[in-house]
Amino acid sequence: MMETRTLGRSGLAVTPLGLGLAALGRPGYINLDHAADLGCDRSVDTMEAHAHAVLDAAWATGIRYLDAARSYGRAETFLSSWLRTRAIAPESVTVGSKWGYTYTAGWQVDADVHEVKEHSLAVLRRQVAESSDLLAPCLQLYQIHSATLESGVLENWAVLDELARLRDRGLAVGLSLSGPQQGETLARALEIEIGGQPLFAAVQATWNLLEPSAGPMLAEAHAAGMGVIVKESLANGRLTARNWAPSFAVKKHLLEDLAASLAVTVDALALSAVLHQPWATVVLSGAATVEQVQSNVASLAVPWTSSLLAALAPLAEVPADYWATRSKLAWN
Repeated sequence: MMETRTLGRSGLAVTPLGLGLAALGRPGYINLDHAADLGCDRSVDTMEAHAHAVLDAAWATGIRYLDAARSYGRAETFLSSWLRTRAIAPESVTVGSKWGYTYTAGWQVDADVHEVKEHSLAVLRRQVAESSDLLAPCLQLYQIHSATLESGVLENWAVLDELARLRDRGLAVGLSLSGPQQGETLARALEIEIGGQPLFAAVQATWNLLEPSAGPMLAEAHAAGMGVIVKESLANGRLTARNWAPSFAVKKHLLEDLAASLAVTVDALALSAVLHQPWATVVLSGAATVEQVQSNVASLAVPWTSSLLAALAPLAEVPADYWATRSKLAWN
């Protein structure tokens, strides 16, 4: 069984590895070779059974934090049916979800628009009701999905006051971040207090060996009492053996050599780098298959040393370049 720790001031019990359902709740996603993970049959019933199998595998390894979002297709529905059919006790799991995007792909991989972002009060009220209907009483953390300075959500006091009401009724409130200004957005979030206490108990951010720029602010947030959840630790598959981009060849060789020297897989090495950040409370696996869950969990046993992080430092990209590359990843 994995150790448990506390997700910052939320007081919620979590495990160092969690499972994110972004690649499990909809037929199309931007992870490299996502199509190969799901196969040809992407009917709702088949994908629900597939999601349940991956959740079973995660549960068997000891993972006890599960993360979804309203925009992940039917991820909340699949998670809800799994919690019910496996008779998972609410006190034995922590579930987080997110609001602010609406899924619009109509269960099509080649949709023109897969999700629409709107951080309005009306969307918050609609989506928290939808999430609660599916996931209560296991839903314990609700996060703004991809808060940015440009979206204006951190200046929208109608939304912030509503989030404070949810907090005061016992639902921990957090925010997820995206883009090259993650640090600046988090700095603004840290300033927000309502009712004499900080609004946000947790932050979910991208940090990986290619995009480590948010690290200093995540450390500051952790020191201030926020739980830190790390997403996209494998850079949507770019930090796995699946990345055959010619421009990545030299970096892939470095990763593979270091992984081979430790007798571990590339993904386990990349995840281990995140797990060993002192400010990281939960690191999300984005596994889409049982085999990926098992490979990701092996990261907990990687024989880590401080010299490894220095050896991996050349992998880092300019943040703007990293996010530009991510924006071009194909839905598949």
